[in-house]
Formats: sequence, structure tokens, C-alpha cells
Amino acid sequence: MTRQRLLVVVLLLVAVAVIAALLIIPRFGRPAVLSGYIEGEPLYLAAPIAGTVKAMYVVRGQDVAAGARLFVVDPQQSLAARDQAAAQVAGAQAQAVDARKGQRPLELAVLDANIAAAEAKARDAEATLRRVSALAARGFDSKAALDDAAANAQAAAADVKAARKQRDVATLGARADQIRAADAKVSEAQAGLTGAAARLSDNAPLAVSAARVEDVFFQQGEWAPANQPILSLLPDERIKVRFFVPEAQLSAYRVGATVRFSCDGCAKGLTAKIAYISPRPEFTPPVIYSREARDRLVYLIEGHPSARLNPGQPVDVEPLGEPLK
Repeated sequence: MTRQRLLVVVLLLVAVAVIAALLIIPRFGRPAVLSGYIEGEPLYLAAPIAGTVKAMYVVRGQDVAAGARLFVVDPQQSLAARDQAAAQVAGAQAQAVDARKGQRPLELAVLDANIAAAEAKARDAEATLRRVSALAARGFDSKAALDDAAANAQAAAADVKAARKQRDVATLGARADQIRAADAKVSEAQAGLTGAAARLSDNAPLAVSAARVEDVFFQQGEWAPANQPILSLLPDERIKVRFFVPEAQLSAYRVGATVRFSCDGCAKGLTAKIAYISPRPEFTPPVIYSREARDRLVYLIEGHPSARLNPGQPVDVEPLGEPLK
């Protein structure tokens, strides 16, 4: 009985040893790796005004080149706004040209008539002054009458001078401040036209770079609210490898350095160029089940992969200086 118990104990110890060996020995045989995943940052494209989607040129999952057409939202409202802004520019330019011309011939003729009338009045006042002066010298008129005649002559001469000055200003054109005000109106109207043209082009955006169409939210014929994403793009340059480095190993990494990584079903020899190193530490995210760094402080690092991969793929990153097998 004792031998049987001893045999059972020995068998249990052997089983525990075998299990431990199966779990521990492989860990010594493989190098440490840093756990990470592929992250994508999509671009959401929308139109600045509400309208019907007149055309949709892409489908979900399609690859598009830089400058490719994506969709068109009904441009009628934007076209009307652009035409109105263009009309305002034309009106402001006409006013600026008119300000530089000065008075028109008919208006100048009126000013010339005012000068003639003022000169005739001045001649009458001078004649009256000479007559009253002669009478006053002989004692046939009072000094008060002489003073009144002199004042009337001076006033008539001032009126002639004012009329001639008004004619000179009209001939030379509008004042400088009026011209500046007209030019400012032109600049304001041109700015409005530029904004209207930009909003019109926003109704039919183009792909800014090579990308994949991640999703299409509105199809042709559907009504899309203003500033509501109509589709999302995933540009190649916005796909990143994100992995976490223990605090003790952070000094080996720098922006611009290259790391190697692997993933299930991926080609061999994949690399990523480090573009960002987080300045703040964090605890290992719960979705990352690192073999060595679990429950330790780590730093997030992002890099641009050498190949197109799908967001969400888990990857194993080779620590710098430790080659993968």
C-alpha cells in the first residue's frame, strides 16, 4: 500500500516536472519580443452644406490614388453663392473706377453755371459798392449804406472763390480717402468670392493621397447633412505600428530609428521607422498581453510600417539589438 502511494506521488511529481518543462523551457529558447498592433487613423470627408449626393465614385474597400474623385454633393447652393459673390465684386470694382473719374460732364456743367452766377453776383455787388461810395463821398448816402455795400461785395467775392474751388475738386476727381474706401470694398468682395469658390470645391473633394476607402456612409441619391462625414479614407501614411517598450529599454529607441516586426501570415522582414515616442509612461494596456512587460511601466512608440497592413493586427516587435528567429 505504501509502495502504491509512493508510486502515485512519484508519478505526480514527474507530471508536474514535465508540465513545468513544457512551459518554462520554450521561454528560454525564444528571444524577448515587444507586443504591439497595427493602428489606422482614418480621414472623414464631408461637405460644408447639406444636399443630395449627386455622385459616388468609390466603394468600400477600394484603393484610390492621390487626386482621385470621391463624391459630389448637389452644388446648386454653392454655385448661387459664388455667382452672388462675383456680382458683388463687379459692383465694387465699378464703384472704384467711378470714384477715380470724378464728376461727370453734366455735373461739371452745373458747377460751371454756379461759377458764372457767383461771378455775375460779384460784379453787381462791386457796381453797387462803387455807386454807394460816390454818393457817400458827396454826402448823399450814409456811412451805414456804404458798409453794407462793402460787406455784400466781399461776400460775393467769397462765393466766387468757393464755386471755383468746388469745380477744381470735381475736375481732379474724388478725394484720396474716398478712393481708399472704394478699394477696400473691392478687396472685401474679392475675399467673399474666394470663400464661395472654396466652398464650391469642398462639395466635390479629391483624395489627398493614396488610400483605401474604409467606409461609405451615404450613397448616391441620399441626403447628406452639412459637415456630416460621407465617407472615410485610410491613407497609407496614416497606418502605424504601435508597440510598448519597458522603461529600462527606452534609451535604445529614438525617432528615425528602424525596428523589425512580424505578424501572423505576414511577409518576412517587415520593418517600421519610428515616428513618435511618448514622453509619458503608462501601465501595460489590458489588451496587450506582453510576455515580459505585463503590469510594468511602458512607453508607447509609433512607427510607419514598410508594407500595407490591416488595422487591428497584433504584431511582435524585435527589441533593438535582439534579432528575431
